[in-house]
Amino acid sequence: MDLSIVIPIYYEEENIRPLYRAVTETLDPTGLSYEIIAVDDGSGDGSFGILKELALQDSRLRVIRFRRNFGQTAAMSAGFEAARGAVIVPMDGDLQNDPADIPLLLAKIREGYDVVSGWRRDRQDAFVSRTLPSRIANGLISRMTGVHLHDYGCTLKAYRREVLEGIGLYGEMHRFVPALASRVGARVTELPVRHHPRRFGQSKYGISRTMRVILDLITVRFLLSYATKPIQLFGKWGIYCFLMACGSGGATLYMKIFGGHSMNRNPLLILTAFLLFMGVQFIALGLLGELNARTWYESQGKPVYAVRERLNEPDDQA
Repeated sequence: MDLSIVIPIYYEEENIRPLYRAVTETLDPTGLSYEIIAVDDGSGDGSFGILKELALQDSRLRVIRFRRNFGQTAAMSAGFEAARGAVIVPMDGDLQNDPADIPLLLAKIREGYDVVSGWRRDRQDAFVSRTLPSRIANGLISRMTGVHLHDYGCTLKAYRREVLEGIGLYGEMHRFVPALASRVGARVTELPVRHHPRRFGQSKYGISRTMRVILDLITVRFLLSYATKPIQLFGKWGIYCFLMACGSGGATLYMKIFGGHSMNRNPLLILTAFLLFMGVQFIALGLLGELNARTWYESQGKPVYAVRERLNEPDDQA
């Protein structure tokens, strides 16, 4: 199959029919074989009933229904796992993404890119509660991950199927997939896409998500830089603590020997003990991280590298 469209649905009963029509009217003339995977994330309205009705009319529409609301990341993860297309395109179910942009994303994929991220250059959202926090977050994410995109929050993206294999999604990490894909050498680019005002329903996202995004960003930064070598992070801080402990301990002894100060009343002695304790803790944490990393990769047969292609491979039968 050429293409899988993954659409998380949460209280979008008024948007489902026009979105389905827009997607099929865009893709039918292309001649591509495609499927639409709608993931009902525990909607309490009539969303599932409409999806079920449409699925009975069109076998290309596949529906996954959660028992309760698990969040957009979980919905996208379920859609990615169920997808059969060579290219996977997630998009929102609120009609703000334009299905007419899908062929443009696919054209970029055909140019040789592995990930094409949509950029809502003319975003149609409230500036203070949505656009401004998003711009700040995008700048922070770009700086910390090294993958510079204008709009990490745009759901409309295109991925080669093999790029998504092995990428686990947790928390709010669906927005960081381009950065995680870059970890295995994926070619990432972005493309300006249209963005429409919401016509029906209410937005489920706001400024309250900023803290969760920041916490997930810390996780992504760690995965990108230290997933296979955690001792390099924690061991480094352990050594810093030991060096500072040596400095404060030396200062304590100097004050005792040459200044006559009592050691038990010198706060530097307490600081020295605290820094030594923290140094041991950081080193131990790094060693535990090394054990966990080896268990994770070796128990599942996961390599610590990614191969794009091989040339002159020997015949397996030889």
